[in-house]
Amino acid sequence: MRRLETTQYAALLTALFALSSPGIAEAQLSALSGAGAGANVSQSEPVTFTADQVEYDRENALVIARGRVEAWQNDHVLRADMITFDRNTGVAAAKDNVVLLEPDGQIVFAEYAEMTKNMRDGIMKDMRALLTQNGRLAANGMRRTDGQINELSRVVYSACDLCKDDPTKPPLWQLKARSAVQDLEHQRIEYHDAVMEMYGIPVGYAPYFWHPDPSVKRQSGILTPTLGLSSKLGGFYGQPYYWAIDAQSDATITPMLTTRAGPQVDVEYNRRFNDGFLMANVSVGYLDRSPQGTLVTRGQFAYDENWRWGFDINRASSSNYVRAFHTGTGLIGDANVLPGQIYAEGFGQGAYSRLETRFYQGLTGGVSNSRLPIVLPRYQYSYFGRPDSLGGRTSVDAGFFNVFRTDGTNTRRLNTAITWERPFRGALGDLWKVSLHGDAIGYNATRFNSQPNFGPFDKVESARILPQAALDFRWPFARDAGKWGRQIIEPMAQVIVAPQSGDSQMRRYPNEDSLDFEYSDANLFGFNRFPGVDRLEGGVRANVALHGAWHLDGTVFDGLVGQSYRTNKNPLFPAPSGLRDQVSDVVARGSVTPTDWLDLTVRTRLDKKSAAMRMIDAVTTVGGPRFQVTGGYLHSNYNPTAFYDSAQPLPSNSSFYTPRNEATIGVSTSWGQYRATGYARRDLSGNRMVSWGADLIYEDECYIFDLRLYRRYTSLNNDRGSTTVLFLLSFKTVGQIGYRAL
Repeated sequence: MRRLETTQYAALLTALFALSSPGIAEAQLSALSGAGAGANVSQSEPVTFTADQVEYDRENALVIARGRVEAWQNDHVLRADMITFDRNTGVAAAKDNVVLLEPDGQIVFAEYAEMTKNMRDGIMKDMRALLTQNGRLAANGMRRTDGQINELSRVVYSACDLCKDDPTKPPLWQLKARSAVQDLEHQRIEYHDAVMEMYGIPVGYAPYFWHPDPSVKRQSGILTPTLGLSSKLGGFYGQPYYWAIDAQSDATITPMLTTRAGPQVDVEYNRRFNDGFLMANVSVGYLDRSPQGTLVTRGQFAYDENWRWGFDINRASSSNYVRAFHTGTGLIGDANVLPGQIYAEGFGQGAYSRLETRFYQGLTGGVSNSRLPIVLPRYQYSYFGRPDSLGGRTSVDAGFFNVFRTDGTNTRRLNTAITWERPFRGALGDLWKVSLHGDAIGYNATRFNSQPNFGPFDKVESARILPQAALDFRWPFARDAGKWGRQIIEPMAQVIVAPQSGDSQMRRYPNEDSLDFEYSDANLFGFNRFPGVDRLEGGVRANVALHGAWHLDGTVFDGLVGQSYRTNKNPLFPAPSGLRDQVSDVVARGSVTPTDWLDLTVRTRLDKKSAAMRMIDAVTTVGGPRFQVTGGYLHSNYNPTAFYDSAQPLPSNSSFYTPRNEATIGVSTSWGQYRATGYARRDLSGNRMVSWGADLIYEDECYIFDLRLYRRYTSLNNDRGSTTVLFLLSFKTVGQIGYRAL
């Protein structure tokens, strides 16, 4: 094999052949620098050529290279069994196993090719191209112009793999066209008289169709349409159009037609900045005999390496409109209440700070906007320090907020909480921790006698300080029992000393953050069982528990049972909560994982006297990727949302004491390219279904089919439930892949 680099394609081939004769080779190489040879030379575009055998036809001015021939220039690589170069015409003719490798990664195969002008012009016969993302393009013939335009005849395109057993079988889908143009400059493929076939059967026709080259990450064009059936909309058809405005921004415009409601248009705009992003979504439609719409905007921007700011704004005309077109709008929240916020936050070494405003929009008759809070402003600060000279750590949580309502309590609060913790280890493996904690809170509230407080006064100005001290103890005992695995038994105890507090808090202090709580093993230990600081649990009390675990040859049993004791009753807690008396209800948690295909976790609260179940939350998962069943059961003897609408303490006939009793089940399976899921939720107290849904998906290397069904039985705004059926067909590299339900 002989190899030579030069600056002229024609002279290169001649020189390679001339190497067999020193006199001729010297003459040819010297001619490369002469005026005649250099007239068409590009000094910046050298050509490299290799071959097993080279022949020179002096009479016809032909150079013939055979056997593993390879030539490359400007990152274009041409391979073939034989290449013939005509010095008179400047045409390089390649045949037999012709391969052209492009700089962008595209690989073109052909039986015969003629290339000119540094491989930028040419023709190919029986051309096949391997594109990115598994794209495949084939044509009877191709003509290339200026390295930018490939004109194709009798074209077939697909991103599907061929059948391994019978490659002649049609792929799952393919595009066939009388002619096509592959625009390499604008990275798109245009088809004329195009037919879409699935398994060789025509399913669609378009006189003109185009899609981006598979190598393109984003380009303007029509996306895959969304089709479906809904009890609200009837049949609907949405046709999204994607507009790549520039390298930083884009927009998606989706007009939709429905059979039961009016038309709808959804527009989403996205832009990336050096320091953040912006998203804005607007939809306008016609539903319930009136024009309606939504507005969603979201953004986040970095001020410097420690600070950033952002916003989330969600507004809608009605809950019915949100439920009919919900996912397409990009709304955050449910169809009853939409949140919004504007914030700035900073991150430091062990510290966090946030300033924000929050506001809400009610969309149902049961949620009045006049009763929803507007938080303007709210400030939070948290700090967690390093170990001090005594081995302890100090943490600080502070905040301020101003909440006002058109109809309800207006509250201003300033709060600070300081905690110091010091862990110890005993000589026998016993673990101890000393904690000192203090809360200082000041309030100023008007219309205190309105919801959600229903206090005895119209105006309240008050402050309080609650210091607390705790001693935590744990003593884990572990035993290695050989073939019986490893067992752990861990007694746990906590003693808290604090001034007594009780239901007087309800008459003196507003409540904005402690309306909902559930006593369980998750909050057995701690200074406060309430989720916030507007209600503080004081008094002298002790929390005890026994934790055990057994690890046995892949099987894990883990459980905890505990109870709380106090010196005095605390009427701050409702009677059904299990925390009002001196001795609390018993809380427990148990989980068992005997194999990798079974997992069961149960949390419960038992009445301290009768051992009746007051709360149970059970979740189990059975199976693996091939087939899996998930079941859940929830029982609670009160409804904490009633706190917001009823005076406290609650009367015995209050809806607060209405039990909740629900069961859910979910099923999922995956077999090769097929996935299916289903779920159902039932209200056992009312003996009625709440909802059910199912999803069937087929996905392979080139195609996605997604069918979704959803049925809601509960009534919202007297709509008597709803049913939705959606499906999406995605042809990879041709249409969108993501799912966009409506």
